[in-house]
Amino acid sequence: MDKVDGHGLRVLLVEDEFLICMMMADALTARGFEVRTAANARDALAHLTCGEPCDVLLTDLNLGPGLDGSGLARLARELRPDLPVVYVSGSVRRIEELRPVPGAAFIPKPYVPEQVCEMLGAIGTSRH
Repeated sequence: MDKVDGHGLRVLLVEDEFLICMMMADALTARGFEVRTAANARDALAHLTCGEPCDVLLTDLNLGPGLDGSGLARLARELRPDLPVVYVSGSVRRIEELRPVPGAAFIPKPYVPEQVCEMLGAIGTSRH
């Protein structure tokens, strides 16, 4: 399998499980993505409202206490209407089981990091 080249695509990775977050951030960075991480929706929204660049939101659905990934995606789209969203979840098996924002993608956990990198790479290619 060819390695995906993220071409500097800026990913906001929102994951409350520290080890999963670091593993995915390392995998994305190694493939040329620029990664910012947030452990919860509040921190992710702070990133999006402060004017930091973001090309895609990659969020877990279950983010612990507070707003979940689905609510985060809806608020993120209010701030940035064209922001691509990719959901991941270990408790939801199909995107039809949630109310996704239009055009969102979904990857069930457990996933292989390369699978996520390929999807994000395709999003980056379609945006340029």
